[in-house]
Amino acid sequence: MKTSTFVNITISVVLLLFVNSCAVNPVTGKRDLMLISEERELAMGAESDPGVIAYFGLYEDEKLQNFINVKGKEMAAISHRSHLDFKFRILDSPVINAFAVPGGYVYFTRGILAHFNNEAEFAGVLGHEIGHVTARHSAKQYSKQLFYQGLFVVGMVASKEFRQFSDAASQSLGLLFLKFSREDETESDRLGVEYSTRVGYDAKEMANFFKTLDRMGQQSGSERVPDFLSTHPNPADRFENVGRLAREWQTKLNVSNLKTNRNQYLTMIDGLVFGEDPRQGFFENNVFYHPELKFEFPVPAQWKTVNTPQQVQIAPENGKAVIIFSLAKEKTLEAAAAAVQKMDSIKVLESKKTTVNGLPAMTMLTDQGTNLRFLTYLIKYDNYIYKFYGVSSRQDYSSYAPVFINTMKNFKKLTDPAKLNRKPDRVRVKTVKSNGTVEQALKSYNVKSNMLEKTALLNSMKLTDNVKKGSLIKIIAK
Repeated sequence: MKTSTFVNITISVVLLLFVNSCAVNPVTGKRDLMLISEERELAMGAESDPGVIAYFGLYEDEKLQNFINVKGKEMAAISHRSHLDFKFRILDSPVINAFAVPGGYVYFTRGILAHFNNEAEFAGVLGHEIGHVTARHSAKQYSKQLFYQGLFVVGMVASKEFRQFSDAASQSLGLLFLKFSREDETESDRLGVEYSTRVGYDAKEMANFFKTLDRMGQQSGSERVPDFLSTHPNPADRFENVGRLAREWQTKLNVSNLKTNRNQYLTMIDGLVFGEDPRQGFFENNVFYHPELKFEFPVPAQWKTVNTPQQVQIAPENGKAVIIFSLAKEKTLEAAAAAVQKMDSIKVLESKKTTVNGLPAMTMLTDQGTNLRFLTYLIKYDNYIYKFYGVSSRQDYSSYAPVFINTMKNFKKLTDPAKLNRKPDRVRVKTVKSNGTVEQALKSYNVKSNMLEKTALLNSMKLTDNVKKGSLIKIIAK
């Protein structure tokens, strides 16, 4: 068969697949490209949920969890897909974000919960995320990716030149559909307004929250922009649109006396952990400390660091090496070493027993595949087996080996009381002592000068705003 004939047939098959794979959108009633069934969509969510929890960890607060369960179920019941069994989680992360995955899994970080100032703000964002699920935005994006991958296969057959860039093209397709479109975001804003209004909240507060996040992004400068803005495309007129939609839905539903519940919400989050939680491990002066597990080890200067519940990752900016630290599943050094040797394409170059600061240990030098070299340290401490991997290409290994060894050989027991007893910052809700400005109220609770602006923003206020005696305000303290 000639290539051109094959390509024509393949294109016809892909287009036929497109025509026969349109499904009615539960929200709009229009037909969308949909290459996955609802059953598969539910399975995708169930498959993703354990990975999300493993990466971030769950924030244990029964009162807050009950709150989001009750409000989430109430809103899901009036949504366009009320038959779904929605699940709502609080993630133990300081980042300011909320997101949803297919099938009805909705996540809020403790970071975003700390920045809400009333229940209505929470309800608006809750409705926005439920809207992504009810409008099948993730499923639609995934279907588009599958469709374009079909066309990508056609290009692979049709063009020798295109085949040369197959890897880059595949990666680009993944990036292209990583985020929701502005149209999807606008639709979810509209659904967030509709759903929160239907359950009795003032959706104008949702617009105010978006404006606060925008102010945070402007204030951060070179620092991290709130994740909710980075993962949710942000049209310039979004705040005005949400405010307009709120007024329209309040008129349409003929509702008044809508809830904001500021005091109730602030009282509920009093004591919420704010920022990084040192109990989960923290970096300071090129050392990683873990107060709960009572160990420490040095970190190479200038290397980037990521700490998750599963592992610590440390890498230079050039990306040519990485140190990965985690807890081994095995209970003995011998079993952990055997597990390393069972990895695909592993060739053991050397293996020996040793000690690390008096702790039983094993080291292994291995090659994997054609280019990677691993230095592995397995260390037994306090009934756990800790595992270090130092990884680089074979040609770069000699450059990075001293760095790997310095980190791994200096793992030791943490004994410094100042590190062992490090406490996290928390949201503390205080009563304003007298009429005056936000700045005066914060200073009355000894908020430091360099934290005044950020703390005012945490309250969705400016330092020059007026506050009344007896009203509630958030500060950050131990």
